[in-house]
Amino acid sequence: MNAARGFRVWMILAGAALACLVPALHAATPADPEQKPEDPELTIGKQVFNELKAKGEIIETSPLYDALMPVIEPIMQAAQPRYNHPFHVYIVHEKQPNAFATPGGNIYVVDSLLYFVKNKEQLAGTLCHEVAHTIHHDSMALLQKQRKIEAREVGAAILLGPTRAHLLAIYLLGKLHSLGYSREAESRADLTGSDICAAAGSNPWGLVWLFQDFKNATSKEIPQLLSDHPNDQNRVNALEKHFRGDPSVFGRFDSNPESATPFSVDKKSPVVFLH
Repeated sequence: MNAARGFRVWMILAGAALACLVPALHAATPADPEQKPEDPELTIGKQVFNELKAKGEIIETSPLYDALMPVIEPIMQAAQPRYNHPFHVYIVHEKQPNAFATPGGNIYVVDSLLYFVKNKEQLAGTLCHEVAHTIHHDSMALLQKQRKIEAREVGAAILLGPTRAHLLAIYLLGKLHSLGYSREAESRADLTGSDICAAAGSNPWGLVWLFQDFKNATSKEIPQLLSDHPNDQNRVNALEKHFRGDPSVFGRFDSNPESATPFSVDKKSPVVFLH
């Protein structure tokens, strides 16, 4: 069995197991009655981290962090009061430009996204969007919806051996790489993300400019993270309406993309992976 097919089979089994495993995760009680159970969001977040680490995708040190941190640190500070766990950021190595946030506060930025964006505002808009998914607990809601999946192959999935949290983490990671969120969740993350950008002092028009670039790009150039889910023009319209509705917050930002701050990183930047 080749690697791609093996992964698909694994994902099918993981999905089938969720009908039983998600409720079990929330219903689990600690052995010590005085010890509180760990927040399920932290549990899932740690398992996603472990999965990415085991795959050798997490970059521990790189000059890329020097370019990323000044953009994302104000965003995490602005968003922190709205989430009950500290935010942490990691760069991961994958071919497809992407960014995703997991339960528990971890934000993952794919190195190829840093090569794709044209300016700091586009990058900030993407990151604010992903942080908004965490604030809205969209990843956990995504897992909850999977309770409807039939559990015919639960036994087979359990025989594969991972803990139930690890199984959920693998499934979630697959969904985060394949536009698993609903259109409603994506649209809400756009608007909340723009609020976070404004609070962080970053021009929220960056997300609009990114969608406009998507519209003008060829299909091969468009990253999956935000493209056409829902339709790019609908998202632009919704954001512009949101900006007009609160001029006291958004009126100070320039809508002209020529005002953007260029962003570029060296594609040959040395990296050290976390082991």
